Amino acid sequence: MIGRIAGRIEYKGDDHVLIDVRGVGYMVYCSDRVLATLPGPGEVAALYTDLLVREDLLQLFGFPTLVEKEWHRLLTSVQGIGAKASLAILGTLGPDGVSRAIALGDVNAIKTAKGIGPKTAQRVVIELKDKAPAVMAMGSGTVTTPDADVIEDAPVARPRAPTAPAPAPASASAQAEALSALSNLGYAPAEAAGAVAQAAEDTPDAETSALIRTALRLLAPKA
Repeated sequence: MIGRIAGRIEYKGDDHVLIDVRGVGYMVYCSDRVLATLPGPGEVAALYTDLLVREDLLQLFGFPTLVEKEWHRLLTSVQGIGAKASLAILGTLGPDGVSRAIALGDVNAIKTAKGIGPKTAQRVVIELKDKAPAVMAMGSGTVTTPDADVIEDAPVARPRAPTAPAPAPASASAQAEALSALSNLGYAPAEAAGAVAQAAEDTPDAETSALIRTALRLLAPKA
């Protein structure tokens, strides 16, 4: 299993990037959002990867964080969601957006992805809702930039931000810590994940303590 690729970018296509790793070129398929963050040809990049193996096909898919890679794995486990559909969902919402949408049961958010209909979006939410807490608890897990001695004479470049990024939600680490705190208080994982996701959406700049307070208010019994 190829779990991580680090090397020099040879070229970027519409849906993939070719990364040279010490003379071996790996074609890695990525979402539009991920491709927009990668540097240009001749520069160094690193991605976590998921390998699709079929009788007549071997394909690598690349992700900048472990959370995004895990969501890809889970999304493709849902009937009707292949690798292309998974990349469409992650490209539209990003890993944090997918976490929030599934934790909150937001079918409308999932179906904004190209090629995803209402029935498929509903299936994604129903089948993955109970798995959202574990993924949210992973934190960010961003892939590390390759060391200079890994790729000889290659300029090391930091990934560029997308040209039109969505408003940043509360940090992944803060959400993970808040989720852990609520779980320790005895709240069910799915219930806690939904509250944390809603709190992160309502207060994008909140730190852990503020997220916990907001989530507790959301979980409080209504009079």
